[in-house]
Amino acid sequence: MSQPVIIDAGVKSWVEYKEDSEFPIQNLPYGVFSLNNGEPRIGVAIGDYVLDLKTLSEAGLFNDCAALHKGGAPFAERTLNSFMGLGRPAWSEARKTLAHLLDKDTATLRDNAELRAKALIERSQVRMQLPARIGDYTDFYSSRHHAYNVGVIFRGKDNALQPNWLHLPVGYHGRASSVVPSGTDLHRPHGQLSDDMKSSVLGVCKTLDFELEMAFFTGPGNQLGQPIKMGEAPHSIFGLVLMNDWSARDIQKWEYVPLGPFTAKNFGTTISPWVVTMDALEPFRIQGPKQEEPTPLPYLLEEDKHATAYDIKLFVGLKPEGANEETVISQSNAKYLYWSFKQQLVHHTITGCNVQPGDLLGSGTISGPEEHEYGSMLELSWRGAKEIPLKEGGVRKFIKDGDTINITGYAQGNGFRVGFGPCSGKILPAVSLE
Repeated sequence: MSQPVIIDAGVKSWVEYKEDSEFPIQNLPYGVFSLNNGEPRIGVAIGDYVLDLKTLSEAGLFNDCAALHKGGAPFAERTLNSFMGLGRPAWSEARKTLAHLLDKDTATLRDNAELRAKALIERSQVRMQLPARIGDYTDFYSSRHHAYNVGVIFRGKDNALQPNWLHLPVGYHGRASSVVPSGTDLHRPHGQLSDDMKSSVLGVCKTLDFELEMAFFTGPGNQLGQPIKMGEAPHSIFGLVLMNDWSARDIQKWEYVPLGPFTAKNFGTTISPWVVTMDALEPFRIQGPKQEEPTPLPYLLEEDKHATAYDIKLFVGLKPEGANEETVISQSNAKYLYWSFKQQLVHHTITGCNVQPGDLLGSGTISGPEEHEYGSMLELSWRGAKEIPLKEGGVRKFIKDGDTINITGYAQGNGFRVGFGPCSGKILPAVSLE
């Protein structure tokens, strides 16, 4: 299996960018963009620019990448699915080639003014699309702090964690059709509401919430009936995005018994459009939460128990309509996930369930141990018992119409930053049913 392609902290690009840029040469995330309402194209972010990979491929700059061309011309397609499906050998070849072409000492693209003008486009001029055709979407519940908080809110401290929670990554199958890229507005949903948990009325959600998450796109996947083993999992995880699993808490309260989330979650899920590869995040692997009481079953044991988590700082901003500034209402970290991305994938397929290139698997809400690290309004307001103050005045307990929720995140290296771009969405009023 290919080793991670780590670009040294000292490597510089001929593309200039600030030290706090989210997209230095050490990152090189993949996305799908369009220009002037043209056809979607695959690109890589570098500084304030997008590098058009179809243009580079047509210019022959990937001709030496044998593994990449086993899939034909994946960079000529409109989504990343084919490239994701080629696996780590192709991912490694492409990353090495891109790092070389963008290195400050490589003249190939740097000194070819005509090709550079065609291939390097300002990010401000493009519109980002979903990076893949998402065939299936699963959302987990992998943060112990979040699960505990929700358990305390609804069941009390003595029964906060359900008996199965420490044995397996709990999850539910979501709705792939309503996953949208950052910048997509969403309407407040209608649904059945119940005050007494015995009868219901049709109404507009009153307790709308965000959920601070990360998600990963799958690579080659597996055949039906053949589980992915822990040692194979790195070959099947292409990269990470930020995710907001919008939640209608009052609709969810009534409908989730006995089968879990349904319409309270299916009206929209927002993701950041740039997919940061696991190679770019490799320098930020750290010790994850201890899993000793109980110890997971053997199929869920990580091979490297000392580096199962990622040190990725996460932020949630809320900006009311008409406000000049957003208020950062949550600051968390991906390191708080109890169940790792690999464990999520391995458990998902233990039955023989087959995942396919471009499937999306969400982490579940990521909350830390401190109040300012809680990853949802449900926790921050403690189910409406507390008020969250806003920078320009006013308070929130849940999300109001006109509010924009913006999730950002990055891993901080020595002199460089690996970021994801925005994961932003605005809530519009509910549509009329008349």
